[in-house]
Amino acid sequence: MSMVKKLAVMVVGGLVLTGCSNLSHREQRTLSGGAIGAAGGAAVGALTGGSAVMGGVIGGAAGAAVGALTSDNGKRR
Repeated sequence: MSMVKKLAVMVVGGLVLTGCSNLSHREQRTLSGGAIGAAGGAAVGALTGGSAVMGGVIGGAAGAAVGALTSDNGKRR
């Protein structure tokens, strides 16, 4: 990877992380669910001979939905 690409990835990653500091509990669950789903979907897509990109898109959407739907908004039962 070239130096410019590495720098761009570090800058974008830093901006993404700083933009997440004021998220609600539901937003945090949605974001983390989407990220985990996208990584898992891409891995499954690549390992099964399918499209890693399509697996990531589908897994990310499913993970975000599950994260949002299972959030209790910080309420204790």
